[in-house]
Amino acid sequence: MARPIAFTAAPDLAAAVATWTEWLTAEKRASAHTLDGYGRDLAAFLAFLAEHLGGAPDLAALGALTASDIRAFLARRGGDGLARSSLARAMSTLRGFFRFLDRRGLVSNPVLSVVRTPPPQRTLPKPLAADEALETITAAGDLYDEPWLAARDVALFTLLYGCGLRLGEALGLTVRDAPKGDSMTITGKGRKQRLVPVLPIVQSAIATYLKQVPYPVSAARPLFVGARGERLNPGVVQRQMRRLRALLGLPETATPHALRHSFATHLLAGGGDLRTIQELLGHASLSTTQRYTEVDAARMEKIYAEAHPRARATRRASP
Repeated sequence: MARPIAFTAAPDLAAAVATWTEWLTAEKRASAHTLDGYGRDLAAFLAFLAEHLGGAPDLAALGALTASDIRAFLARRGGDGLARSSLARAMSTLRGFFRFLDRRGLVSNPVLSVVRTPPPQRTLPKPLAADEALETITAAGDLYDEPWLAARDVALFTLLYGCGLRLGEALGLTVRDAPKGDSMTITGKGRKQRLVPVLPIVQSAIATYLKQVPYPVSAARPLFVGARGERLNPGVVQRQMRRLRALLGLPETATPHALRHSFATHLLAGGGDLRTIQELLGHASLSTTQRYTEVDAARMEKIYAEAHPRARATRRASP
């Protein structure tokens, strides 16, 4: 369940926000993670308006907003260090909220349609090399003295790399969802389900972990649990990855999500086709998956520059 987000608003606007949140939950079936993100974006906007307008904003204030008000908000958030991708997400949240208000007959203000969203900076996925990914999985078992915790991390990292899951998808699994055959059903963004193949090594790692868990293992319990038996917190996984980076000398880009990038990049390098990889990753758009072709092209150029005799000769001749 999403945690309540504190925000500043007059009673009529606060009631509208509550109704919007209920609509997102009941009709759009937004995940707790999505609700949390939307809530934070809207809370930041309303906090800005309270300062910008000199008081708690109400529905009438939203109806009177101008393009310069929205640009002032974007400038403030950009000045606070928010990335372009986060600014784009905030604008998407506001557009959705204003559309909801318009459909309910509460506020009609087309101002957001005339303000251009800052284009996000295009960044390429940063996967690990194949040997780095395997070394990460192996070393994950060396960070705990408690055998079952070591087995848990090995199983989790093996699953992330072997099936290309998002960390949230993996931590959302229950014991019932644990792979029992050569495939498993994953519920991803927007609660869309996809079928992913499961390698024997992934099945084995999870089975080994489950045999060692010191807590009751029932179908409805979380698959991956922390030291106290509750669902494993993603912050714990991130911390373990930071320890692995220091231990193995990996770059700052080596995160749990980098194992998902590695899954896709290594599949593509091995001859996998984009459409299949798109389905395995659960991408809604093929253009998102196509980023991995650029990663693979960059890798090939690097290999060429380091290995081809003519490339080496060119480097030696350069001043």
